[in-house]
Amino acid sequence: MEIEDIAKLAVEALEDVKGKDIIDLDTSELTSLFQRLIVCTGDSNRQVKALANSVAVKLKEAGVELVGTEGQEFGEWILVDAGDVVVHVMLPAVRDYYDIEALWGGEKPSFVPTGAKPWKAV
Repeated sequence: MEIEDIAKLAVEALEDVKGKDIIDLDTSELTSLFQRLIVCTGDSNRQVKALANSVAVKLKEAGVELVGTEGQEFGEWILVDAGDVVVHVMLPAVRDYYDIEALWGGEKPSFVPTGAKPWKAV
């Protein structure tokens, strides 16, 4: 399965559980560790867990082999590693504190609607 298709499935899984502020960053020029970084916010620990679970289930159903998941016990920041696509699901305070979009995107993103989902960091 192509990287674009895996990323699209992950975003759809996040949207299915009402994930907020979904960002899909192309990191292919920044690192060889992964090609896409997807970041999403959940309103509560329970929603963060549900969002991460939705991504894991949808990707597995599509035949994507997951490298692993981290952070499920607390539900503040959960990482779903699908190899070339890495998904971070975070509580709002955790996302604001770590600001990983700026780390991988070079600057804090401005959320500008492009007419398509997910929103793109600019």
